[in-house]
Amino acid sequence: MKDRVEEEVGKKAIEGSLPCAIARMIAENLGVSYRTVGKAADRLKIKIINCQLGCFK
Repeated sequence: MKDRVEEEVGKKAIEGSLPCAIARMIAENLGVSYRTVGKAADRLKIKIINCQLGCFK
């Protein structure tokens, strides 16, 4: 599952950034926690932007 999350994060990122709403959508579509998506973004050096819930810092 980790590879799938990283794949989706990488696909949706634009210029090294991923909007929070898209990160949340990825988590919900894959049935994983927001934290899992945040950690995947960290591993890929992708910054979560426009955070709505304070989950991604």
